[in-house]
Amino acid sequence: MKTQLSFANLATIETELLAVTAADAQTGKGPDAKPQPLVLTSDAAVKAAAAAVLASGEYKAGANETVLIHAPAGLKAKRLLLVGLGKQAKADADKLRNAAGTAVRFAKPRGIRELVLALPEMDGASARAAVEGAFVGDFDPDTYRSDRKDQSIQSFTVAAPGADKKAAEAGFAEGVIIGESQNFTRELVNEPGNKLTPTVLGERAAAMAKEVGLGCEVHSTEKLHELKMGAFWSVSQGSEEPPALIVMRYEPEGVKDGPVLGLVGKGITFDTGGISIKPADNMEKMKYDMAGGAAMIGAMRAIALLKPRVRVIGIVCAAENMPDGKAQKPGDVQTAMSGKTIEIINTDAEGRLVLADGLAYAKQLGATHLIDAATLTGACVVALGMVNAGGFSNDDATWAKFDAALATSGEKFWRLPLGDEYMEMIKSEIGDIKNTGGRWGGAITAAEFLHVFAEETPWIHLDIAGVAWVEDSRPYIAKGPSGVGVRSILEWVRSY
Repeated sequence: MKTQLSFANLATIETELLAVTAADAQTGKGPDAKPQPLVLTSDAAVKAAAAAVLASGEYKAGANETVLIHAPAGLKAKRLLLVGLGKQAKADADKLRNAAGTAVRFAKPRGIRELVLALPEMDGASARAAVEGAFVGDFDPDTYRSDRKDQSIQSFTVAAPGADKKAAEAGFAEGVIIGESQNFTRELVNEPGNKLTPTVLGERAAAMAKEVGLGCEVHSTEKLHELKMGAFWSVSQGSEEPPALIVMRYEPEGVKDGPVLGLVGKGITFDTGGISIKPADNMEKMKYDMAGGAAMIGAMRAIALLKPRVRVIGIVCAAENMPDGKAQKPGDVQTAMSGKTIEIINTDAEGRLVLADGLAYAKQLGATHLIDAATLTGACVVALGMVNAGGFSNDDATWAKFDAALATSGEKFWRLPLGDEYMEMIKSEIGDIKNTGGRWGGAITAAEFLHVFAEETPWIHLDIAGVAWVEDSRPYIAKGPSGVGVRSILEWVRSY
């Protein structure tokens, strides 16, 4: 998608579709409250073109609510689209991000291939959010349909007349990088397990790294044995497909001191559950079990292009979890890279096993701060639904940086607790720890399992199981992979 920034007067822009945001400046309170939709622009011609629709009462400017005006008088645009942000008092960059995605997805099935979005106000944050939203909206998951009709938007322009050009240009440029990186993650997550094996995931990561200037190494079985990654290997041993240990490095020029941030992602390219096999219903979605690893790959792409002055190591532990005759069994005991022994209670609790060795390796490579992301537990979805992802941390200052990043990323994470009582639930009688702690508090005991390997290093764990896959299409995003985590992890890195 070609993207550009314009500072031209809205009335003079020639385009197939001019999208303008609107909001509900509600009057009155309680039962006397009445919607009062208004367009968020000072352009007199746009206001005049929209006046009749706004006065009719049929359009309320609710979040992502649209109305189309053909041949708007006084404008050179062929069509005028109003996109709602909801209540004006709550309109923010995230609402604008969704509105941009809504405008793009409105245009796609109607054969409109170029559009212009007018910003409600101009600063770097709104320009960035608009472009991010446009990229998110342009993605569709129908990669392998034989009758696929590519409806991608060919040209998307952000219009910001009278804006601070320097701030707008900076925010716009960032938005392009971040939007493309989030979609790169979504492309990876969308791939079926027979197309994206651990080896292929490593190849895709290496190709991206070469393109943007990251260091990258991809290792396999021999390296796992050399590093004594018994936990990681135990998951992959039941598959004909070899594992991939993907290591990406970002070394900004002139930065030799300070923190080293370790980004660790779960990369299970297909998860059958192993010997503790999953039910058949919805197992096809288990291609998404590498979404945490894909988020780290996408974040590393954005980091390489945005160039924050902090060193970063990205590690993705990729494997298939299969029920082969060589697969590990419930009751087995595995020795992790750290030397800790793990009693396997359920082979479907495999993500924490690969992350255990990934966290240990990140520390060995010099990481002073850690963050991991994984589609780890159904228990987290039970706790938070498909709205918030779960967050855990052993360090309040480290979490505070991540929490502050959410205001920019617009993603929703909710911090859940850790504690010795939960740690007691995963103690093993035959080894050091068990890989599950039973039914209750499952997301927390999984986090405590990872805490054993993070140890005292400041660490954040993101359980994205409930939000990495969009179950039903929304006005601003297609059903399928969401790319969650890329924006928040990037902002956390930039905070250092």
